[in-house]
Amino acid sequence: MTLPGSDPTYRIYLALAQYPIFQRRIRNRMLRQLYERGIFSSKEFDTMVREQAILSQAREGLTDPFGEEPAHVWKERVISVRNYLIDLHFAQNLSFELFEDIVRQALAERGAETDEIFDTVNPELAPQEVLFEQALAILNMPEEERKEYKARLQEIKVVLIRNMISDQLAYINIAKDWFKVSDLVDIRKHKIGAGKIGGKAAGMLLAERILKEVGNQDVVDSIYIPPSYFLGADVMYAFMVHNDLMKWADQKYKTEEEMHADYPTIQEEYTCKPFPPDSHEQLEEMLERIGDRPIIVRSSSLLEDNFGMAFAGKYDSHFCPNQGSPEENLKQLICAISSVYASALNPDALLYRRSMGLQDYDERIAVLIQVVQGEQLNDYYLPHAAGVAFSRNLFRWSPQIEREAGFVRLVWGLGTRAVDRVGEDYPRIVALSHPLLHPAANPKDIRNHSQQHLDLIDIQNNEMKTLPVGEVFDPQYPILRYIAQSYQDGFLAPIRSNFLNQSHDLVLTFDELLRRTPFADRMRRMLATLQEHYRVPVDLEFTLRVRDPRAAKPEVDIFVLQCRPQSQLAESNVRLPHDLDEERIIFATERVVPHGHVKDINYVLFVPPEGYYALPDQASRSKLGRAIGRLNAALKDETFICIGPGRWGTVNPDLGVKIGYSDIYHSQALVELSGDGVGPAPEPSFGTHFFQDLMEAQIFPLAVYLDDAEAIFKREFFYDTPNSLAEVSPSDAEIASALRLIKVADYQPDHHIELIMDDEANRAAAFLAANIANKHEERT
Repeated sequence: MTLPGSDPTYRIYLALAQYPIFQRRIRNRMLRQLYERGIFSSKEFDTMVREQAILSQAREGLTDPFGEEPAHVWKERVISVRNYLIDLHFAQNLSFELFEDIVRQALAERGAETDEIFDTVNPELAPQEVLFEQALAILNMPEEERKEYKARLQEIKVVLIRNMISDQLAYINIAKDWFKVSDLVDIRKHKIGAGKIGGKAAGMLLAERILKEVGNQDVVDSIYIPPSYFLGADVMYAFMVHNDLMKWADQKYKTEEEMHADYPTIQEEYTCKPFPPDSHEQLEEMLERIGDRPIIVRSSSLLEDNFGMAFAGKYDSHFCPNQGSPEENLKQLICAISSVYASALNPDALLYRRSMGLQDYDERIAVLIQVVQGEQLNDYYLPHAAGVAFSRNLFRWSPQIEREAGFVRLVWGLGTRAVDRVGEDYPRIVALSHPLLHPAANPKDIRNHSQQHLDLIDIQNNEMKTLPVGEVFDPQYPILRYIAQSYQDGFLAPIRSNFLNQSHDLVLTFDELLRRTPFADRMRRMLATLQEHYRVPVDLEFTLRVRDPRAAKPEVDIFVLQCRPQSQLAESNVRLPHDLDEERIIFATERVVPHGHVKDINYVLFVPPEGYYALPDQASRSKLGRAIGRLNAALKDETFICIGPGRWGTVNPDLGVKIGYSDIYHSQALVELSGDGVGPAPEPSFGTHFFQDLMEAQIFPLAVYLDDAEAIFKREFFYDTPNSLAEVSPSDAEIASALRLIKVADYQPDHHIELIMDDEANRAAAFLAANIANKHEERT
């Protein structure tokens, strides 16, 4: 509420702002004076407060004062109205001199009343305003006196973390030792709504606090988080009530078919719908503070980025260029936020929660709004680099790579291409123990497996775009020499001059960034620090800025966008048999092998490359994806693996099978075929959101490149065994040419498949094994 500077009420408001610790005590004495001087009675004042609080609800579109608003929100509302009415009526009826006397008396008696204040307030039930008041009072005490209230301060911090940030105990157990009261005050200043800020925001803030507190000085000096604002999770329900959307609240209990059928309607009914007046006004004020800088609107659900459940990529994020008029920018922001809310009900997210045993949790979506870090390059806005880093490298492509050093997926431009499997494109995979060691073996392969497109913000046209890197390269761009190299005559060489012509074939390798800046070493140490204090491996999303690109050894700044526990496969102590008969092998590969064992495989879901690519259009390939989803549900009690051409989970059906988590989460492995006319070797999925899904669902990813001399692929098993598709899913029999369901026992009775992945030998093999009863008969 804005009041003119000459208003007496505003004078009292400003004066009270100087004494945040004692506001409640001062206002109680002001109210007592109003009672004693007959301005109104206690009963009249209580009635007035209640009526004004209900009126404020009506202005926000709430018609049921108690049914449409949680109790804690109503309590905060009543406190705000009460405080305003005390200030208003005191200013209108009594003198400012009397107010000053009350303040002086309250300050003089503060020491005597401290114990009484703490003894009469239960932190678990008290409003946040009271908790902050108490915490600041303790911090302002002399050091010796403050020691007496150390336990009380810790309790207040825990309650505030649980109410404002996250109620997940694994997170609270770590966060309570790192967050300061000043951190929580800062969050409150940047938050709209009374609810929690959610997991993505929580992880980002905790990572920054840990690195600033215990990192080496070079880390402390180079770590930042972007300017960030938070929409509390309660705002989502206010939005739903305001737009009559609570009818979708039971979506999580519907069947998978109903979820898929309803979702287009949900998206239409949510997107670009208005916010309640108070939230609308606060979003306007937030955009005024941000100015014309591009922003990103990110989901930050209550469960997101948690221990054992990352929700990676399950909910939407949207970039807002923010280059239009204030009205246009606000509309764009509202459309982005409402789309994030709609994504809470997408089938992939709902089925993920169901599979993780989280269906009954009230999964509200908070929203994290951040200024996009970057700089302008001609008409475009983009970071120098962005990516996602992992403290533990689960997939080593060379024996010399150290698993515990971690790895990075690095891209030029916005970080979307680092976390999604998009198009025929490849990020730079960096092993932090050997940052200049490429997964590809020679310069030609490095060129062919480099980033071809980048995501950026078009400032002139006020939109996000994806462009070929060649269209954005500028010889005068100071960062170019760090991210690209020149490819000529079969060799890669650093860029030595700004005078480049079309004969220079530029390839994004990031080699000079890794060679000339401290990025790789610093990121390795950051990840090790976070892993130590998180007590589990972590992954970290970031953007990167080269501070002085013209220096011989430039410094880098790293902006932390997200931090969460790293999803991992359950490893088993298993090795491939040395005497394995090749006749028993169904397929084998030596391409980036994880470590693990899938036992007793009875079914193989196989997508024949020629059948898949013969499908006439995108609609037919999408239909195939839904058929795979139905088989996934039908085989939920069986052990099965999936094998298909190109990339599983790609957004481009021309490059592989377009499926989501909900289509394959009962599978035990996803095997990608390439070579021999099938297509180029797929980009390793490790590090993408899809990869995170596989890790959490304990689905092993593998690649079989048919042109490799060591690869084995038993065609008679995949093509000559009877197809059981019509038997298990009769409605999908018409696409049998593009989808085969192979029952192992139909190929060899009384047998199953064992899949052993041995990363020490860098080899994986799926081979036939006799069932236990059959083995007993053979021994007899």
